[in-house]
Amino acid sequence: MVVGIGADGMAGLSPASVDELRRATTIYGSTRQLDLLDHTVAAERREWPSPLLPALHAIRDAPDGDVHIVASGDPMLHGIGGSAVRIIGAERVTVLPHVSSVTLACAQLGWAVQETEVISLVTGAPRTAVRRGGRAVVLSRDESTPAVLARLLTDTGRGDSEMTVLEQLGGPAERRRDTTARAWATDPPGDVDALNVIAIRYLPEDRRFHVLPDDAFTHDGQITKQPMRAVTLAALAPRPGELLWDVGAGSGSIGVEWCRSGAGCRAIAFERDGKRRARIAANADAHGVDVEVRGAAPAAFGGAVPTQGGVTAQPSAVFIGGGLTFPGLVDGCLAALPAGGRLVANAVTAESEAVLARWYSEMGGELRRYQHYRGEPVGTFTGWRPAMPVTQWVAVKP
Repeated sequence: MVVGIGADGMAGLSPASVDELRRATTIYGSTRQLDLLDHTVAAERREWPSPLLPALHAIRDAPDGDVHIVASGDPMLHGIGGSAVRIIGAERVTVLPHVSSVTLACAQLGWAVQETEVISLVTGAPRTAVRRGGRAVVLSRDESTPAVLARLLTDTGRGDSEMTVLEQLGGPAERRRDTTARAWATDPPGDVDALNVIAIRYLPEDRRFHVLPDDAFTHDGQITKQPMRAVTLAALAPRPGELLWDVGAGSGSIGVEWCRSGAGCRAIAFERDGKRRARIAANADAHGVDVEVRGAAPAAFGGAVPTQGGVTAQPSAVFIGGGLTFPGLVDGCLAALPAGGRLVANAVTAESEAVLARWYSEMGGELRRYQHYRGEPVGTFTGWRPAMPVTQWVAVKP
């Protein structure tokens, strides 16, 4: 049984939730959540260990199975409820939710919940809460989160964003502070409560849902240009939650676009040049996406396959934008892909084209060549100037 509780403690619970807690024999929760229970709850109180997941496995395997968990607000909204259901099983878990902090925040601000993005920084990197417009409620990790996010927004050109920091929502110590990201970053208060959420209206409003223009990225000219980025993303065919390896990443534009394309999409960028690695990280921060930056491929492939709960998470797709002629690079990319994984490679030199032609003859797939022209002034007239042709190989690992 998972019971949600608010900052107002037992007083704000429904009769059903109160009855469950009073009949419980063992209750798990954080120190703060357990402290909200009053003397009428006689159960043994156990604080979550760190890491937490082994404790959920122990609860699953307990012989009696009659264990209660107390959680903040709605346990199914970026809370422990989802983990409990996944590990213990939906048939063995009952959830009694409380009003979520997101709902309380939206009620204060007059925002429709369904029109408001919810972003959790409880475990997520602060950069994943950067947006180029719209509004969101950000769930903070602790009292430092508002200042960290305000600095990041300011550093990425979003300093005018309107921030409302809401502490102890729904409780007797509730507090609201309205400011801008720049003002909070310049003079962050020292008395922020650890239990807080941040409501943000991102400014300036310049959201784009299509492939970005080239000037949306910092680069040194080593960038997959917008027209080729569009056809490359189409070939990569990102799906929600998938991982991309962006090999020879240059500015990281393909990895950034991949992450922007679907919920939960992530990328690992491999780039041998140190200055370009810094640009990739800056571009990821500016667009609020989850791109991990690593060194040269294929040497940096070792250990790049992350694990989730002990299960290896291989890349769903690999894009090769540079380094095709480096010995072992294509082999290493294919080795990392699972069966059914997609590989897309772009080449602009004759030597790289030869590599793609050889792999195409061995593995099949699709070999394409793209040529586009841009209209430019020729005296008082306009002429067509060709861009370098790009050869693209698209393959699916058998």
